[in-house]
Amino acid sequence: MTIDHLFSIGYATKPIEVFIAQLRQYEINAIADVRSVPYSKAFYDYHRETLAATLRQVSIHYVYLGEELGPRSKDKAHYNEHNQVQFDRLMQSPLYLQGIARLQEGLKKDMRIALMCAEKDPADCHRSLLIAYHLRRELGITVQHIDHIGALESQEALEARLVDRQGSGGDLFSNIEEQTELAWQAQCRLKAYRLPKPLE
Repeated sequence: MTIDHLFSIGYATKPIEVFIAQLRQYEINAIADVRSVPYSKAFYDYHRETLAATLRQVSIHYVYLGEELGPRSKDKAHYNEHNQVQFDRLMQSPLYLQGIARLQEGLKKDMRIALMCAEKDPADCHRSLLIAYHLRRELGITVQHIDHIGALESQEALEARLVDRQGSGGDLFSNIEEQTELAWQAQCRLKAYRLPKPLE
């Protein structure tokens, strides 16, 4: 199944007017906020309640999915011995899969949805390393990532960029799927959330 209306976007340092203009550019009519903590220390326009109200004024739906699809799991089984979340474990959890099912329901209604988080580069964010990675492999859905200046990068292109960034990580005989998996694992080790202290 090919879906051409699932996007991702990071607000980073964007003025809210630029953020909304980029959503309109791609006719996005729903935001799925996938932040575990839906607040910003520096950019108050992106606080959950403020953002929802602003989007409502421009007829864009806001749905908070950070409990289901956020990167900071509350289940200690999803962490390794170094207190770092393991996305391959998280993406198998019932709560996460519930969030994926909610996304699918929105897509079935022909909504044009953007997964929203904070990071400027989607390659540094769980919206590509967890959600889009899973969607592509398990459901055949490719996410189109809106970059900081508003251009699109497909999940496939992003993964190819990771392979270039990390190096193949394998030998001369490894295929592209193996190289992509190794690059993904390396990027997850760099970027996945680490607990400040173990969960009780």
